[in-house]
Amino acid sequence: MSELKYSLRTDALFKILFRKYQNLLKKLVSELLEIEFDSIVEFVVLNPEISPEELEKKFCRLDINMKVNGQLVDLEIQVMKTKSYIDRCLFYWARQFSSAIAEGNNYSELPRTIVISIMDFIQFPNREKVHSEYKCLEVECLEPLTDKQVLHFFELPKLSPLSSSDSGRDLWLKLFKARTEEELVQIDKMGVPEMSEAVKAYRQVATSEEFKQLQRSLSKAGHDEAQALFDAEQDGIEKGIKQGIEQGIKQGVKLERGKWESLVAEKDTTLEYQAKEIAEKDSAIAEKDSSIAEKDSAIAEKDEIIEKLMSQLESKK
Repeated sequence: MSELKYSLRTDALFKILFRKYQNLLKKLVSELLEIEFDSIVEFVVLNPEISPEELEKKFCRLDINMKVNGQLVDLEIQVMKTKSYIDRCLFYWARQFSSAIAEGNNYSELPRTIVISIMDFIQFPNREKVHSEYKCLEVECLEPLTDKQVLHFFELPKLSPLSSSDSGRDLWLKLFKARTEEELVQIDKMGVPEMSEAVKAYRQVATSEEFKQLQRSLSKAGHDEAQALFDAEQDGIEKGIKQGIEQGIKQGVKLERGKWESLVAEKDTTLEYQAKEIAEKDSAIAEKDSSIAEKDSAIAEKDEIIEKLMSQLESKK
């Protein structure tokens, strides 16, 4: 099987294709949001161009902003799973929603704002369905607070193999998921005109100079982003090491101080014990000396008595 070098999940290809073929974009949105194609009377791409300034920004994001029948719709492809992806989606929803009203206008004029995320990873492992739709609801009765906040998530890894029973939405998602030339050919042979048109548009964009130039610019931006993340990580590591050393030194000083204080206390205790022992020995010696003195005194008295007796015996002779 021949692996595709680029797919519809490639940011630059995705943006160029649907900017140039807006009728295909309109069909895609009608399928993803399950609204009749002919019922879309207002369809405007709000960011059709990619400015050089946008490419120079760190963490460049090539989404497509549209106005569809008065609703704001943001469509993006996400190929890498990040811990903050849901927060990011909420942030972009909030930014679009809040910026849609002119200063001084009534809040009721804020439009329904929809975020559509096509994800090349599993975000909701506890759900089997490919599509998840989130709104602001009351937690017990599930009554909607408003219909102005809507987030749609499509998880490509959950798609089943290509089938003749696939809906229009399924076919579009499987076109995004396609990784090989053989998969593109199979989708083209399904006999669905808009899918054949999309495959043809893909081939034209993938070989265009415009795409190659934009891809080079994005690759450079990607390298700059990776370098920025690496530098930030290294700065964080170095800062952490420095703080760790400083804390270690402080802790070490505390430990040394505590160690010496403990040693001094032990020595003081030992000296006190030794002094007590010496005092006890001195007391015992004093008692012994006193006892010896008493014995010496008794012996002296006996000697005197003996001398007297001896003197008396001598005198009787």
